[in-house]
Amino acid sequence: MGRVIAIANQKGGVGKTTTSVNLAAALGRLGKNVLLVDLDPQGNATVAIGVDKDQLNASIFEVLVGEMKAKAAIVHCEQANIDLMPANGDLTAAEVTLLEEDMGPKRMRKAFKKIRDNYDVVIIDCPPTLNMLTLNALTAADGIVVPVQCEFFALEGLSALMDTIDTVQSQLNATLHIDGLLRTMHDRRNNLANDVSNELVAHFGMKVLQTIIPRNVRLAEAPSYGESILDYDATSNGAIAYLALGNELIRKTQL
Repeated sequence: MGRVIAIANQKGGVGKTTTSVNLAAALGRLGKNVLLVDLDPQGNATVAIGVDKDQLNASIFEVLVGEMKAKAAIVHCEQANIDLMPANGDLTAAEVTLLEEDMGPKRMRKAFKKIRDNYDVVIIDCPPTLNMLTLNALTAADGIVVPVQCEFFALEGLSALMDTIDTVQSQLNATLHIDGLLRTMHDRRNNLANDVSNELVAHFGMKVLQTIIPRNVRLAEAPSYGESILDYDATSNGAIAYLALGNELIRKTQL
């Protein structure tokens, strides 16, 4: 059975979608069969991997509201060699539907039950809020990776996220595991970035992943070309870092 990993942080601008797309691409390059799931109504992961979110025949919206089987909403991304379950603004309506259902938080887990066996790993790009969509992802996931920006206020919101994880573990998904906190947008020449990085390690210890994602211009450029960093510039520091992250998670979670 494939491992489902949610990429989540209620704080925006921390590299969540960048991590989702490029980790998925890196794991694909490392020989894993990967499904990337865009669970953000903004559809940024969909666009970043080269799919037009405004021309979708099907998306995760139809899956969550029960109009379509999960398998039917999957498209293959040729260049990155991964599968994608895309999203667009329609997904906002799904949250309203899920809020009205007693089984709302478990809808994604039920929908993914049959398809997860087709993959080594499923990466879910969560919205930057602790809403019903994120709750669905955490209920469906085996693990969670939390991108944390190495800048001021890095710890802001982390306590609330940890409380949410504890609640999900106690009420909805007892096997949910924190696969790691990922330091992103790190500039080693910046004293504040180094201080924040050290603070995270001091506070969270072994929960902090060894891989650090650097602040990298090529990483920022890649989404505008609809390419992962592995396809846009495989020799960049960003590409090297995400390959290292893929290898670290393979070792740590036995993918």
